[in-house]
Amino acid sequence: MSFDPESPFAPEPGGELPSRMGRRRRRRRARRHRGQGFAWLLPHLFTTGNLAAGFYAIVRAAEGDLERAALAIVIAGILDGLDGRVARRVGATSPFGLEYDSIADAVSFGVAPALVAWSGGALQDLGWTGWVLAFVYAVCAALRLARFNVTPARWAGRFQGLPSPAAAGMVAASALFSSFMQEHELPLALPALLPGLGVAALGLLMVTSIPYRSFKDLDVRGSYRALVGMVIVFAVILLEPYVTLFVLGLAYVSSGPAEHLWRWRTGQVLEPIVPSEELPGEDPRGTPS
Repeated sequence: MSFDPESPFAPEPGGELPSRMGRRRRRRRARRHRGQGFAWLLPHLFTTGNLAAGFYAIVRAAEGDLERAALAIVIAGILDGLDGRVARRVGATSPFGLEYDSIADAVSFGVAPALVAWSGGALQDLGWTGWVLAFVYAVCAALRLARFNVTPARWAGRFQGLPSPAAAGMVAASALFSSFMQEHELPLALPALLPGLGVAALGLLMVTSIPYRSFKDLDVRGSYRALVGMVIVFAVILLEPYVTLFVLGLAYVSSGPAEHLWRWRTGQVLEPIVPSEELPGEDPRGTPS
């Protein structure tokens, strides 16, 4: 076998195999490994951003800047919605990512909203009672996240209990709505017990078995009506975001118990994904039997 001496793949003097070809192969492998490393890192960057936003919300709430704290919780919710989608898109899902995401969520959607409610709802005026009401929310958020990690989905297109990002969003939306009312000099004098009971109720909704729509099965591709509806919703949000987010949050939080009551009154049940015999003590509607 002979080689053209001018060819870049010709063996070097001494009869060894072409060294350039080996270097190119090593460079290709290195580039491939770097790409895989970045794909693994990318969803964790979103999770870290979620955690950073939650920590920022805690700091701002402790300083009394509730508006920025609430906006940071909203940003954390957006980043939390992106990290899982990015992980699935790049094929970087892992048990580590699941645990890291839950830890970040416990801070952003558990501790941070509880502190916002504590500061914004004047729960400190209730003394020990206010502390307990805020802690109920925080511990229920942690329990909700732990259950989500170990319990399979029970109904298609439904969450079991109020999702922790939605509960945190409701707290943030309430703080933003309060800021809107104060900015426009509208009277909003509420006894401290009312916000305290409200945040505790959000916590309890997270640990119930009441189904909430996930909207993950909503397909808007090729639907002109869905496109128009989304444009209208975004236009309304941009018109007065603090009021609109509060109304939308209140509607979603109320939708779970309202649909649950409607199914109980009409006798309709959701088709379970997990057979009912694997979940003793509960019926397919999520009501303890």
